[in-house]
Amino acid sequence: MHLNITYESLAKIIEGKLISKTPKAIFKKLTIDTRTLQTGDAYWVIKGARLDGHDFIDEAIKKGAVLIICEIGRANLAQNQNISFIEVKDTLKALQALALYHRQNSAIKIAAITGSNGKSTTKQMLMSLTSAAAKTCASAGNFNNQIGLPLSLLEITSKDVFGVFELGASHKGDIDEIASLVRPDVAVITNISPAHLEFFGDMETIYQTKTEIIKWLNTSGFLVYNGDDILLRRLKTAYRGKAISFGFGDGMDLKIDDGGDNFAFTYKGAKFSFPLKLERHNKLNAAAACAAAIALGLYKDQLERGLSTYTPMPMRLEEHQKGKTKFILDYYNANPASMENALDFLVKNSPPHTAVLGDMRELGKYSKKYHEDLARSIISHGIKTVFLAGEEMRPAYDILAKDSSVMVTYALDKNDLLADIKAAAKEGGTVLIKASRALNFEDIYKNL
Repeated sequence: MHLNITYESLAKIIEGKLISKTPKAIFKKLTIDTRTLQTGDAYWVIKGARLDGHDFIDEAIKKGAVLIICEIGRANLAQNQNISFIEVKDTLKALQALALYHRQNSAIKIAAITGSNGKSTTKQMLMSLTSAAAKTCASAGNFNNQIGLPLSLLEITSKDVFGVFELGASHKGDIDEIASLVRPDVAVITNISPAHLEFFGDMETIYQTKTEIIKWLNTSGFLVYNGDDILLRRLKTAYRGKAISFGFGDGMDLKIDDGGDNFAFTYKGAKFSFPLKLERHNKLNAAAACAAAIALGLYKDQLERGLSTYTPMPMRLEEHQKGKTKFILDYYNANPASMENALDFLVKNSPPHTAVLGDMRELGKYSKKYHEDLARSIISHGIKTVFLAGEEMRPAYDILAKDSSVMVTYALDKNDLLADIKAAAKEGGTVLIKASRALNFEDIYKNL
């Protein structure tokens, strides 16, 4: 991050009051975390759900911060005569204002990706494609919310040709808020599925939230969407701008070939094929990335070169071998759609099949229904050995316990299952370990 603007210019951009003996000093770099702060940095105070950054101002100054951005009335001037402050009404809104300013003053073409599942994988794939063509700035990790997204935008440099950013949401209005900062040239919607239902309330609200991105699509920009998705297919008639639909079904602008070992598709009569073996859900993610790359102006040879460098995301159907047993680790997140994908993948591997599953969180009033549906899916997949952990998994256990074809073990605490999981894993075959991120299911694999 090298922003190179004066303190007084920064104060104008974020509509703040500058208190400084050096208004012409250059603001280059900021941090919101005193643990990563280096001498000469600006410390940007953020009030979180658990911590208030104002409580760390003194620590920031001791570590060498030269500029503090804080709320009105929170500048500690008496003890810090040589430190510059900018006071603002809302530090988060100020950070977002700076991010928008930086984006609007950057000659970069941006693709923004949202959806219930597959955002990070699609981002990673698209980043591989654009990076093969030109210098690309992309959001790091899960920097996809009201705080992380602005920080990602501030990493854009004058040398970046493309930007690839992920937009996450758990409440209506979230996408509207952060898409207004990105102003994408290409907007990608991967799918609409049951995720964060505790906060959204219903599937229609999820659809309305994810499609908020369209409002902020730049003039002449492209919308890329999953035409197989039962809700997103509405966009074929509802959206009048430039668009590329992708999917397996007939009538798609980019139609995925479901046969053969390679990932292949047809777009505008041209056939594309890549020596890349992908599961069905990841073919959709790859199609989304390729459609976005085409919308950004990339050519066939650039797609081929880019996909060859793609590296799968960690903690998402990650495969490891221990002795004669294969482990599939997928504990980045869990919702009904991603659970179904994981079970599909499990049964394609060598038997016996063992599923170690934890709660699907944030489903609210729908939790019981979707955990019961998960149990029925386990039965239909023919999985014989199942370990379940977490309070919300109880309805799934109640159904599986009644089915004689399944050997199921349940515990509130995942650690109570370790000995039995170890014994089952010694039988060889394939073990799937999956749960919502909050359950820390990586601990199971580490302790086997």
